[in-house]
Amino acid sequence: MERLPDYSDRNAHEIDYRIYGEEMQFVEIELDPQEAVIAESGSFMMMDDGVKMETIFGDGSKKDKGFLGKILGAGKRILTGESLFMTAFYNDLVGKRNVSFASPYPGKIIPIDLTDFGGKFICQKDAFLCAAKGVSVGIEFSKRLGRGLFGGEGFIMQKLEGDGMAFVHAGGTMAEKTLNAGEILRVDTGCIVGFTQSVDYDIEFVGGIKNSIFGGEGLFFAKLQGPGKVYIQSLPFSRLANRIIASAPRAGGKDRGEGSILGGLGDLLDGDNRF
Repeated sequence: MERLPDYSDRNAHEIDYRIYGEEMQFVEIELDPQEAVIAESGSFMMMDDGVKMETIFGDGSKKDKGFLGKILGAGKRILTGESLFMTAFYNDLVGKRNVSFASPYPGKIIPIDLTDFGGKFICQKDAFLCAAKGVSVGIEFSKRLGRGLFGGEGFIMQKLEGDGMAFVHAGGTMAEKTLNAGEILRVDTGCIVGFTQSVDYDIEFVGGIKNSIFGGEGLFFAKLQGPGKVYIQSLPFSRLANRIIASAPRAGGKDRGEGSILGGLGDLLDGDNRF
């Protein structure tokens, strides 16, 4: 298990973790007595006996803002397309207990220690997997009209704040880039997983009539300018979904190969050329 450094004034729960697997990973969180981890619905995989599961408003990061404040805080999550509720997993017994969370599709799980990033990390809306209880899972509004309209993630991205451990998911293979001050990286808008708060994020027109109409890569790039750290994914879920839709049977219940003389055998010999 990897262990966080000892911060005496830490607000978030201090958790240990271990990541298993290659293409379809899961993260196992080790909880000491009374420690807890929060997660989005649908990411839970398994847990030891003695771990208590509780549905909570929002992320449960603040205990003193009252019932109305909790509802308003949780309500902001609707803007990111997430549920009003999250699930907290507590270790109620003596001794260590484990709870595990799985990747939603092939890719990599990225551990984010928020203390290394000044207490804040910005990510796309569906990248968050789980975090130590005490980490705030909020929304990050874009202050630029162009980025909001054409940036792929709209006006809103997710922000993780606090001094604990969080875990995000990247589809396919993950690339980690450290940008120097003024250094620029241009990325497909859907391939961004997240970046540190010091990175300046904007969109940039591809340029050129042929590139725009026939390029097939969209009209805009994401322009990331350092200093800071950026995480890029090779397989955004939207791209994966489009490939699945393209391979689905067409109207009438047959795919491309079923009506041919060789049928499925023809696909084996000729390859699948639908993409």
